[in-house]
Amino acid sequence: MATPITAAAFVQALKKEGVRVEEVRDWRNHNRNQQGSWGPVHGIMIHHTATEGADRTVDLVYDGRKGLPGPLAHGCITKDGTVHLTGHGRANHAGSGDDDVLRAVIAERRLPAPNERNTDGNVCFYGFECENRGDGKDPWPEEQITAIVRAAAALCRHHGWGARSVIGHLEWTNQKVDPKGFTMDKLRERIAARLG
Repeated sequence: MATPITAAAFVQALKKEGVRVEEVRDWRNHNRNQQGSWGPVHGIMIHHTATEGADRTVDLVYDGRKGLPGPLAHGCITKDGTVHLTGHGRANHAGSGDDDVLRAVIAERRLPAPNERNTDGNVCFYGFECENRGDGKDPWPEEQITAIVRAAAALCRHHGWGARSVIGHLEWTNQKVDPKGFTMDKLRERIAARLG
């Protein structure tokens, strides 16, 4: 169980991990806290945006879309490896998922297959939306994967978590397929190596 990182500490942690950071508009005060709580936090969720074009994608993650107001994540990681900070507080990214998965994340053990949608993930997960069409063909440049690894490692290091605290949206609910184009096991291997 962890208290969410402050906005200032978030920026510091990312930069210390070697991440190129872009602060988007009023991200430090941009959240959905009026819709419910944020925290305690237990992990980090990785998504793909199903979009293309960095500027348009960052705006979408910040603003949201019809029926789903922003922020849609705490950060948007574009193909050039920049982490655009888009919100601090509750964000509309995780939705409902499986409480068995949450227990596994907290215990940092192998994840069960999700089969329920009984827990609000927006309360307890940081979210990174990553610019990609999500069709399994759109490439994931090395700069972007490195930024995902470093951003996740920054939060893990801050909270004293291991790589098993990082999950994909598809591991939270069987209603999602993201991120598509790489495996979360390989990503966690790289995060674990970075954490040393």
